[in-house]
Amino acid sequence: MANTKLILTSIGVAVIGAGALLYNMVHAPAPAFIDPANQQLVVQGKAIYTNLCASCHGESLQGQPDWRQRMSNGRLPAPPHDKTGHTWHHPDALLFDMVKNGLVPGKTAPPGYESDMPAYRDQLSDEEIVAVLAYIKSSWPSKVLEMQKEVTLQQQK
Repeated sequence: MANTKLILTSIGVAVIGAGALLYNMVHAPAPAFIDPANQQLVVQGKAIYTNLCASCHGESLQGQPDWRQRMSNGRLPAPPHDKTGHTWHHPDALLFDMVKNGLVPGKTAPPGYESDMPAYRDQLSDEEIVAVLAYIKSSWPSKVLEMQKEVTLQQQK
């Protein structure tokens, strides 16, 4: 009887521990601030961006033409990620979530919003997502970087 109780308790602890580990792996937070000065990340991010993102967001981060005007399907074209877009208006954690999980209405997009932005959680590791964002941010002028860093820090409070 005591052995059975010990075995069941051990199994319960193992299941809870595995569940907590899995939850943390799936819900891992984005880094506090994605550093565009990290050249290793930027080089890695550029290669990934060129392969997966440039077809929609442009080789030079310029986005699709008329990105503020809805297409015939009611969706917006891919926005630029350079200083002319609105990417830098968002904190790093939100940018990370958008890349990892796509634009989710009510979470990373307004309720009812439809987008062509896919989720990359099954194609990119968290580190690769950070690298892509470091590459994007490396193109921004210092003033834009400072403003975006402030947005990121404010969101963390």
